[in-house]
Amino acid sequence: MANFNFNKAILGGRLTADPELKQTQSGIPVCTFSVAVNRRYQSKNSTESQSQQQTDFINVVAWRQQAEFVSRYFRKGSSICVVGQIQTRTWTDNQNQKRYATEVVADEIQFVDAKGEGPAAQQGGASAYTPDNYAPAFSSQQEAAPKFEEMSNDDDLPF
Repeated sequence: MANFNFNKAILGGRLTADPELKQTQSGIPVCTFSVAVNRRYQSKNSTESQSQQQTDFINVVAWRQQAEFVSRYFRKGSSICVVGQIQTRTWTDNQNQKRYATEVVADEIQFVDAKGEGPAAQQGGASAYTPDNYAPAFSSQQEAAPKFEEMSNDDDLPF
């Protein structure tokens, strides 16, 4: 069998607290937050029509532009979609005990709430996402994306 390695996590849930933005000693932004994800399962004592629900709290780390994006536009209770990789890290604490942490390192982060919904919009809207005011800090010097134009005649399309 060929060497097969695959590590992809896709989470959809709500933030359990406001994201925490920090910087490394070299000035790289890093943001940590936790996502609550509901999971349904059948217990031994339940019938097929009955299912139980449990909530998992999954730690997520975002770096650089993704870190700034999350800290700017998401708040406790915001719906979020995170795509990333599961990573485990180890360290020795001050009491010389070996510690472990498993977390998702985000590659992509997306909005789930519609415009005007979610906690950020309810807190005055200043930090709420709208397509017209969205300009992440990392692309503020780039030109704005062009608007779509209506095509009057689509008879010339090749398909």
